[in-house]
Amino acid sequence: MSETTPSEYVTLVSNDGYEFKILRSAACIAGAIKKALDPLSGFRENAQSRVDLPTINGVILEKVCEYLYYNQKHVESKEVPDMDIPPELCLELLIAADYLDC
Repeated sequence: MSETTPSEYVTLVSNDGYEFKILRSAACIAGAIKKALDPLSGFRENAQSRVDLPTINGVILEKVCEYLYYNQKHVESKEVPDMDIPPELCLELLIAADYLDC
């Protein structure tokens, strides 16, 4: 396989088959995704620009993607407004954040 420049976008796939195509720079805010996409890791995720997340459902992954972009947008900000998170998703989002290291 020849060396190629990594795609600007990656696809995150939930356990129920939903796919979210997001900027690689935003996805790499999550430590686990960053490690999977590291060109030196040798993982297939880097070559395919696709990360399957078998413990996260589509509703939660959508909110995770929203958070990753939110974090990227406000990385330089001093005062960041709270992100709107429905209370019924809080526990699952905490579990996903722990799993993804973000």
